[in-house]
Amino acid sequence: MAISTTTPESPWPRSEPSAMTPGDEQAGLRDAVRGTLDKHSTIEKIRAVSSTEAGYSPELWRRLVEDMSVTTIAAPADRGGLGYGMVEMGIILEECGRSLTPEPVYQSAILGVQALMHSTTDDSLPLLDSVLGGDSIAAVSDLSADSDHLQAGRIDSDWVVDGQALHVVGGSGADVVVISAQHDGQTALFAVPKSDAVSSIDRSVLDPTRRQADLTFTRAPATILASGAEASDVVSRLRDIATLAIASENTGIADALLQMTLDYVKTRHQFGRPIGSFQAVKHRLADMLIELERARSAARYAAAVYDENPDDARVAIAVAGAVCSDAAVHAAHEAVQLHGGVGFTWEHPAHSYFRRAMGNAALQGDSRSHRRRIADLIGV
Repeated sequence: MAISTTTPESPWPRSEPSAMTPGDEQAGLRDAVRGTLDKHSTIEKIRAVSSTEAGYSPELWRRLVEDMSVTTIAAPADRGGLGYGMVEMGIILEECGRSLTPEPVYQSAILGVQALMHSTTDDSLPLLDSVLGGDSIAAVSDLSADSDHLQAGRIDSDWVVDGQALHVVGGSGADVVVISAQHDGQTALFAVPKSDAVSSIDRSVLDPTRRQADLTFTRAPATILASGAEASDVVSRLRDIATLAIASENTGIADALLQMTLDYVKTRHQFGRPIGSFQAVKHRLADMLIELERARSAARYAAAVYDENPDDARVAIAVAGAVCSDAAVHAAHEAVQLHGGVGFTWEHPAHSYFRRAMGNAALQGDSRSHRRRIADLIGV
């Protein structure tokens, strides 16, 4: 039973959601995911697989799907999922951020599954089943901007799509892409399977572990997912889910950078002492820890509220987006600085985390954009 409610005068939940406090099951999930990623997703392996054609390890992806249930954990049981929620998915994403996992957890297991799951038609069920099973990789374009560049129409009884979708995360390697297009003066959502009618050009991006591509559709066969007001509702829901997903990932990034920096200042000596014993360094580490704890609380609270009632979670999600983005960027800057000269080399792991943190800000908005959303939501 939901215990988090709102009043017409306030968008804030009245009480703390029960899922805010992790239990043994959530702790076990975190340990299992962390153990798998620590073993199979080291920074050396990440940099190696990021330069391959796929951009990630198909073997690790299959392990995450089969052993960690990343594609099914947040889907309801009546749609082929395990019936958990964004609290559990947030744990997985936090660990993926902690290890900079390049596998398509964000774009396929989260956004792809949620987009297909919220379809108002049954035509998408075969696509959903394939994505849930990990046999197909899904990608979701920038649905709020697509309709300016894409048009949908019919050839006999079949839907086709023409135009371009820009900056699609994982677009070149996706088996199905969810896009929005204009049709008869209204916006509709479509799932477009890979075919000869879809071409892609990889973009040059700051973060090589999260590729983007521009996709061109030329009378590409498509499956309609939703249209009109229903499509707008799905787009709004996916925006919240994407913000929450990146917030959880940013929390993991801040965690990894703090631990990396802490380990370094314990072993790096100057004037016969570990530099971590200097007061100035201690204060900076304390600030990093405070930012991390704020981020962790904000992301977990937003996920718990979302699982109670998604419509109540919009302010909490925007807060998490702002707080977690600040934490990741701040941790990246401090990690580079506190590692000294070696921290300024691109070869150091801190720079891979720095790239992901900045890429996330470009992908889902920096802290200022999330604070503007907070202001809009509460009417100031």
